[in-house]
Amino acid sequence: MLKELRIDNFAIIDKIDIELQPGLITFTGETGAGKSILIDAVETLLGGRADATMIRSGCEYAFVEGAFYLSHNIREPVQAILQREELLDNPEYVSVAREIRQSGRNVARVNGRSVSAALLREIGEYLIDIHGQSEHLSLLRVAQHLGLLDSYAGVADLLATYRKTYHKLQALRRELAELRQAEREAERRIDTLTYQFNEIESAHLHPGEEESLKDERNRLANAEGLASLSQEALQALDEGTPETQAATDLIGQALHALNNLARTDPSQSALNEQAQLLFDNLADLTRELRA
Repeated sequence: MLKELRIDNFAIIDKIDIELQPGLITFTGETGAGKSILIDAVETLLGGRADATMIRSGCEYAFVEGAFYLSHNIREPVQAILQREELLDNPEYVSVAREIRQSGRNVARVNGRSVSAALLREIGEYLIDIHGQSEHLSLLRVAQHLGLLDSYAGVADLLATYRKTYHKLQALRRELAELRQAEREAERRIDTLTYQFNEIESAHLHPGEEESLKDERNRLANAEGLASLSQEALQALDEGTPETQAATDLIGQALHALNNLARTDPSQSALNEQAQLLFDNLADLTRELRA
């Protein structure tokens, strides 16, 4: 039921505020007094056509607002729409507004929040029946038939129980869908982690491997220089040059002399042993360098 109607700058109306009481209310007046404009304003308020031609001459905007009491026969479906859109403030009343600008922009609001014209029409179908040349009659709206039939059959309690059960079913279905989605996500996660685990296992990694790999990369990057230095050391130790003898040859000569010295003077056998150890170490060093 329409309780209050406010109209600003709509057609020929400058400003009007109407508070309606229960019962039959009749507007009378001569042709052109503006009776039909009130109906046009209400139609616009409930999602009808809205354009700049409806704005009063010389004004920048037109504004229509209405406050509706939700009677018992429409309260439940309207509340369902408001709850769905998160617009429910007062369970017994709903406020609807429409603003039209000269720029062509128009704004629809329900309980102070902006909404689409389609939602405004969806709610408006429950709020008012406008009877005129069989237009806008709720009996001709297929979407209203089920509600009218339920109202005639007097099954409000059964319908409320059914809706409550159906809402629980919908909630369980959503929960089930979320659980199935979570299960699929978990399976995908398991597959990813299993693949990554197998990749790590097949790499045969061990602690400190990164440092050893860095050292190996450094050796490979400097392979030519390392080979040259190793060859230089081998030449000095074991191969020699036409101008100089190798260190192994020189130490071998010293070892031969010390061996003879130890035979002549057994007290100097320690020197011979030191020379033998030096020669063996030098041989080991040569082998490692070649490797």
